[in-house]
Amino acid sequence: MPDRSPSPHFATTRWSIVARAGAGAAPERGAALAELCELYWYPVYAFARRRGADPTDAEDHVQAFFADLLERGDIARADRERGRFRSFLLAAFNNFESKAREREGALKRGGGQRAVSLDGAEAERRLAEIGSDAEDPERLFLRTWALTLLEVVVERLGREYEDSGRGDLFAALRPTLVGDGVDGGLAAVAEALGSTEGAVKVAAHRLRQRFAALLRREVGETLVDPDEVEDEVRGLFEALA
Repeated sequence: MPDRSPSPHFATTRWSIVARAGAGAAPERGAALAELCELYWYPVYAFARRRGADPTDAEDHVQAFFADLLERGDIARADRERGRFRSFLLAAFNNFESKAREREGALKRGGGQRAVSLDGAEAERRLAEIGSDAEDPERLFLRTWALTLLEVVVERLGREYEDSGRGDLFAALRPTLVGDGVDGGLAAVAEALGSTEGAVKVAAHRLRQRFAALLRREVGETLVDPDEVEDEVRGLFEALA
């Protein structure tokens, strides 16, 4: 398979476009920000729920927050939090929630608008699955951010394997990436696929390599400074420990 991994400099990431774009109309900024919001609304929802909002209020507030965020013209102002999209989102949501009058106006403006696609039922299922009640809101935000990012990467990797006709191989080896491993080990995978254990070991190694490359690329999409990628990856895995 040709190496489609990105340049280590991540020259034109989505968040870089958002952060560097000037004030005023900028279609590329809006598109980049909208895509990031669509991918990463769930950690904000989890944060709102852990802060005490019920599911309906959390969904309404998060929807209004993103509607407000996407229509604001000052998104590109310099800010120390702007380097990491997750830090920016959390700070922006806290600010949004702290301004009750402005929030009410934003809720009205966002009424009927779907800034991002929220699946409240799925979000509640995911929160119940990870047992979030014992965590403080910011810790939960970081953990759900990390889980969401990993899910995005696994989904993209799965599509790559499907597109190249190796969907069965990916399905068989996926537990080696994000689960507890494969029942029966790689020998069982080899038997199920009609292959050899040696060939499956090579395939598993290549899968992990591609997973690591896609993970770093996705992390890079949420940062402005490419030098922070390795630190961010380490921090995300620490949040999952």
